[in-house]
Amino acid sequence: MNRPADFFRRLNRPQKVGLQLVTDCLLIVACFIAAMALRLESFAFFGDVRVWLQLALVLPITLVAFSSLGLYRAIIRFITGKALGAVAIGVLISALVMSMSSMVLDAPVPRSVPAIYGLLLFFTIGGVRFLVRSLYRRPVNRHRKPVIVYGAGDAGRQLVNALFQMREYLPVALIDDDARLHNMTIGDLRVHGPEAIGSIIDKTGARAILLALPSASRKRRREIIASLAGYKLEVQTIPGMSDIVSGKAKLSEFRTVTPEDLLGRDPVAPRDDLLSKNIAGKVVLVSGAGGSIGSELCRQILELDPAALILFEMSEFGLYAIESELRETLERLGKTMPLYPILGSVQHPKRITNVLKAFRVQTVYHAAAYKHVPLVEENVVEGIRNNVFGTFTIATAAHDTGVENFILISTDKAVRPTNIMGASKRMAELICQAKARKSTSTRFSMVRFGNVLGSSGSVIPRFKAQIEKGGPVTVTHRDITRFFMTIPEAAQLVIQAGAMARGGDVFVLDMGEPVKILDLAKSMVRLHGLIPYVVDSVDEIDSARGDIPIRITGLRKGEKLYEELLIGKDPAGTQHSRIMTASEVSLECDILKPMLDRLMKACESFDVQGIRNIFLEAPLAYSPTSAEISDLMWRSTQPMQNQNLRVIEGSKNSETRFPKLTP
Repeated sequence: MNRPADFFRRLNRPQKVGLQLVTDCLLIVACFIAAMALRLESFAFFGDVRVWLQLALVLPITLVAFSSLGLYRAIIRFITGKALGAVAIGVLISALVMSMSSMVLDAPVPRSVPAIYGLLLFFTIGGVRFLVRSLYRRPVNRHRKPVIVYGAGDAGRQLVNALFQMREYLPVALIDDDARLHNMTIGDLRVHGPEAIGSIIDKTGARAILLALPSASRKRRREIIASLAGYKLEVQTIPGMSDIVSGKAKLSEFRTVTPEDLLGRDPVAPRDDLLSKNIAGKVVLVSGAGGSIGSELCRQILELDPAALILFEMSEFGLYAIESELRETLERLGKTMPLYPILGSVQHPKRITNVLKAFRVQTVYHAAAYKHVPLVEENVVEGIRNNVFGTFTIATAAHDTGVENFILISTDKAVRPTNIMGASKRMAELICQAKARKSTSTRFSMVRFGNVLGSSGSVIPRFKAQIEKGGPVTVTHRDITRFFMTIPEAAQLVIQAGAMARGGDVFVLDMGEPVKILDLAKSMVRLHGLIPYVVDSVDEIDSARGDIPIRITGLRKGEKLYEELLIGKDPAGTQHSRIMTASEVSLECDILKPMLDRLMKACESFDVQGIRNIFLEAPLAYSPTSAEISDLMWRSTQPMQNQNLRVIEGSKNSETRFPKLTP
């Protein structure tokens, strides 16, 4: 235990300032006496009253100068080299006052004494403060995690200063790409080039590296992360500068770098006219407001000044969570805006119609859906009811109540679907396209995109949890790929796409290049400072091969190796560089309606095979990966011999039928 540091910590702020004043008084007197003794080589001046009168004049003026320069407002444990500038100015004032007062009082003070006094005072006043700072920083260093800070700019310097006050981390070195900063000392730490990281790890035992680059582009971050791949270091980062400035995050709130930071692209500046067109001054409803996309839509809509925002959600907890967050945001922004949390399901026609009427809704973002492929594959009827008939219900209500704009949130899994979830979302698109053909008052449009990073059930949160448990990390196939986009970018593009709708549009977001999931898993393991290795079975797990095993488990029910965004070819561009329009097959209402009636009857009779047949007949390009029906209720009620039906050759043809089974 460091007793001096503990003593200083127990003092309150006025006591600490008082202690500084007393200490500075003693130092001023001591430096004056030392300067006189050094110059005169005796202490005979002690008996001359004029000497002490001069000191009595210099002392208060010096303290006032230090106070005016902010020396007593600075917290000593956070003090930096900039404080030496204030000390130097205060000392200069003190020395000048001493020189002038000696002439006025005709005191026996040699002309060189003020200079000697000034030098002594500068080193003692500054030195004592940095000595106290070092006492604050010294405790429990042996138990703190040694870390390297990447970035010697303002953020890096502030981070180092903050780390010295924390008990968990001990900064041991600074890294920066700027060669002009190399070998400089900042905050008691030497600045090195990136090539020195290996030797720093060997000398200090550093186990983590903190990226103090809040303004760096994602491209630059990717380059830095790639350069760190060869070191066994956990990579963490501080929040973005915008979050720090806005007060949403603190500089010291660093977190482990995730692929979300690396896969996301540098955003394209949004068009304000597109963002506000369907929202500003309008009553907006978001279905599925508690979900990943729905909640982000709500956050962005809130900032675009709608007349009111209706949060429509069937999950009580999801609705409570997003409403609480948005109310806190409104309070922080100083805004007053009607915010209505409505519990309900899009499957209930009267509920959704009454809500649209009561609040005179003008714009609807329909994000409510069951989206997890294996779960929908095992719960077919509920998936159809929510995704297909939920969409039909809310789209019909929107048309009947005069909603101006209806935007369906679709998915890349709707393109040549191999699973019930994707097929149900393509059917939802057909419903909106049919409504668009019929409606003259409501503009219906669809926005199709791939996976969003960090959404509930996505691979990244799952990988993170598996890594924290020590593995294994599970990947379904070595070659499986997916498109990824950050949730904020997806929501922003959805809003802008909806604003460009003319009716019946299928918008496709530019998702960039597909990402290999196995590479993603390896990157996540390395970002935690661990070594990954790949195995095909539990028997192959061997700690000698690495820290975290990545096990290949095989494709899940209805899962594809890769996803697509287009059914047809040659998408057309739009006003936005990352939004395209697709020309897709659509149906008239009088053709679609009988198909939906048959589908509803199949759901009511729990005819899962009949549902599959209807999907195969419809222009969905539905091609299931297996003839086996995965629905859990169906499997529990069917004879074993009927559970392995074989897909008829050419099942992609719209005339193909599956054998009819009676539950």
